[in-house]
Amino acid sequence: MTNWRAVGIGFLVIVITGALATGAPIVGHIGAGIIGGLAAGYLAGGGLMSGAWHGLLAGSVAGVVLTIGFAVVVGVLGLAGGPLGGALGFSGVLVGGLVVTLLFAVDSALAGALGAVFS
Repeated sequence: MTNWRAVGIGFLVIVITGALATGAPIVGHIGAGIIGGLAAGYLAGGGLMSGAWHGLLAGSVAGVVLTIGFAVVVGVLGLAGGPLGGALGFSGVLVGGLVVTLLFAVDSALAGALGAVFS
């Protein structure tokens, strides 16, 4: 059973630490995923698989929310170049966002498994 409270707290931790980590773009955002995954796995408990699952969900939700937000902003800004510019900007960010979602999900899942061990 999924503990959505743990996933929600992990998501918030990822978003907040990711916003604070803009000074160190690569290491900071990977670290945000790790910290959020640890939080989700720790709160969920229940062993390695449960922690990994909750960390994976927290990282995936964070990646999807950020991707959709950036895609909408780029799509609207791209409309200055006409409808094709908006569509290309929106779709380009969605494709790039899949990579970000995978990045957040994988390290969050590994950290979530580790967090569940410590609970």
